[in-house]
This record gives sequence, structure tokens and C-alpha cells, in this order.
Amino acid sequence: MSAASTIVMPKLGLTMTEGVVTSWLVGPGDQVRSGDVLVVVETEKIASEVESLGDGRIETIEVAEGSTVPVGTVLATWTGGDAVQRSLRPEAGDRNQVATARKSDNAPIAQSAIARSGGSGRLIATPLARRLAKDAGIALSTVTGSGPRGRIKARDVEAAIALAARQLAPSAAIEQTAMIGSPAGLRRPATALEKTIARRMTQAKQIIPHFYVQAEADVSRLLTLREELNSIEGLTRVSVNHLIIVAVGRALAQMPEINVLWSDDEVVQLADSDVGFAVDTERGLFAPVIRAVNDMGLEALARAASDLAGRAKEGRLTADELTGGAITVSNVGMYGASHLIPIINPGQSAILGVAAIKPVFRPDANDQPVLQREIGLVLACDHRVLDGVKAARFLDCVANLLKNPLLLLRA
Repeated sequence: MSAASTIVMPKLGLTMTEGVVTSWLVGPGDQVRSGDVLVVVETEKIASEVESLGDGRIETIEVAEGSTVPVGTVLATWTGGDAVQRSLRPEAGDRNQVATARKSDNAPIAQSAIARSGGSGRLIATPLARRLAKDAGIALSTVTGSGPRGRIKARDVEAAIALAARQLAPSAAIEQTAMIGSPAGLRRPATALEKTIARRMTQAKQIIPHFYVQAEADVSRLLTLREELNSIEGLTRVSVNHLIIVAVGRALAQMPEINVLWSDDEVVQLADSDVGFAVDTERGLFAPVIRAVNDMGLEALARAASDLAGRAKEGRLTADELTGGAITVSNVGMYGASHLIPIINPGQSAILGVAAIKPVFRPDANDQPVLQREIGLVLACDHRVLDGVKAARFLDCVANLLKNPLLLLRA
């Protein structure tokens, strides 16, 4: 029997003095092989995976998950090999899959990973993907990876969680959830979908440097046009939101510099004017994406949006329909809100908050008061790829299209 060796907290950078044991992937008595990931260690800047460089057996775990310990601290003991560990550094291709950062909001979390799968082979997954799967009770072996060599990424697990959530009727989910009384009210465990939404929104505010531009758009003529269109028998009914989505798509085509994303320290220029729109459902908000909006006529867009909204409420959207595009439209005008300051969906660079239509008197060319109907718009932008001037010009473009709605009718 080989003498026990130690696995210690590695030094992952010149300035590193301590690290957090994020998660153990092995336990006492486990047999490990060369290349197996043993533990995920997180620092102020990155999370790295410590892997075995030889075959052996884990004897003891000395430091519990969540503990912060100095560099060199014994984390575990094992037998069977001389070279026992090394850390896997982040791969550039996964840095957009950021989870959490202890002290630096923009710090990338390591995404390279090789995890064992039941001893029958190796399942490649990112640390964040494994963490999400563990929290949601999803077996990684049931998830199809979209990364290089079939690597499972966070978005793959999120898609699996969303699919599982869709397969549970809301009433059944409620029946399976025990309500716990407390002085503060009733409590229940969050569903997997609620956890995913909460994590993504927290991630968006922590990682994406938001800034906002606000404007009022005169929609008097747009409302008149909508009434005329909806009076024509046989046409799909058009909503104000449909017209706003078209305006955003037209504006993206006129200003392609807005149709960009930040990804892996690169600026990605999108080719098509894809636009997402928020849909309120019993399961929460979903944002399906309409493809190539600028190439669509108003009738086709209204049909596509109505179809996506209906399937969102029924829980029948596909993962592909929930991804893509640089911008989403979120409209709360039907609830009377004067303005909406929205949060950017992770993976996009902007979101347009739309509020209620209100009557306002404005001076005309002769300084005489004229009654017009205006809608409040707030554009939230990612400052990594957009600046105030571009955002203001884009919002002005959208407002002008809404003010001159005949421009929205072209195919």
C-alpha cells in the first residue's frame, strides 16, 4: 500500500494567498484516474479545477466545500501516485459563461473541465454547468453538450431545466411543493426555473455594465394606423407591441453598429435583425426571438409574434427560439407604468423598456398647444459594446419610426 500523499490548495497566480473550495468532485474511498478532476477552487479572479496526474484512491477530505483556506493548506489525502494535482485554467471559448465572482464583478470563472461519468467514460462539462445541474437535480448524462468535443455548457443545462419545467404542469408543481409557515409568511423552495431566472438576472446586473437612455415617442399617427389596419377583415390583428418590434428591427438595419454583442473579449457583429420580446406566463417571463425582423412585413411579424407568445404561455418554446439577437423589447404599457428601466438579458447587449401611452400637450410650430399621445421608452445598453451617443441615436431612430409609422409597412 502506498503511503498517503496530500492534495494542497494550489497557488494559481502570483498574487494569490488563499482560495475557496467551491465543490468536491470526489469523496473518501473514490478511485481516481489520471486526468480526473478532484476539486474546483475559486479565487478572486478565476475558478480552476484541480486534476489528478496519476491513478490512486482518495483517503480523506480535510476541507469542506465553501471553506476559504490559505495556499498550501492540505485539502485531502490520497494514495497511489507521486504527482497528484494540477489546476486547469480557463479556456477563452467559455469566458462568456460567467457564474459568480467573489470580489470582481467582471472576473471570468474557469470553464475547462473533464468530469468522470459513472466510470464508463469521461463526460466533459464546465464547472458552472455541473453546479447548475447539481442544484436542479439534473443528471449530466442526460444533457447534450453544445461546446467543443461535446462539452456541456451552462446554457445546455439551462435548456434541460427549462424542458423539465415545461413538462411539469404548474398545478402539479405546486402540489409537490410543501408550503412552510413562518412568521414572515409562507415559504416554498424555488423551482429549478425560478433559480435559473434568479441566477441569470443577478449575473446580468453583476457582469454587464448597464447604462440607460430615455425618450418619449409620439405615437398619435401609429395608433390611428393600427386602428385602420385592425378594421380590415381577414388580417391578423396588430398590437402596439408588434409595431414597436418592427420599429426596432428597422432601426437595427439602419444602424448595424447597435446589432453587436460582447463575447470572450471580442465584439460580435450580428448579421440579421433578430429581436426578442418579453412574454408574461404563469411560469415567469420568457423572451422568444423573432428572426430577421427587418426582412418581414407587418402581417408576417404579427403572425410570428402571436405564435411565439402563445407557445410561450403553453410552455412549448424550443431552446433555439429563446436564444439569439442583440436586443429584446419589454412592454409593460398595458399596466399603466410611466417608465420601465429593464435589465439586459444575458447574451444580449440591449433591452428596450416600453411604458404606457399617455396624452400630452406639446407646442406646435406656432407655439400653440397640441394634444398628442406619447409612449415612454428606456433603452438599457451594455457599455462594453455601446456608448451613449450610439444609444441615443438608436433610440431617436426608433422614436422617429414610431412617429412616422408608414415606414413600418414596407416588407
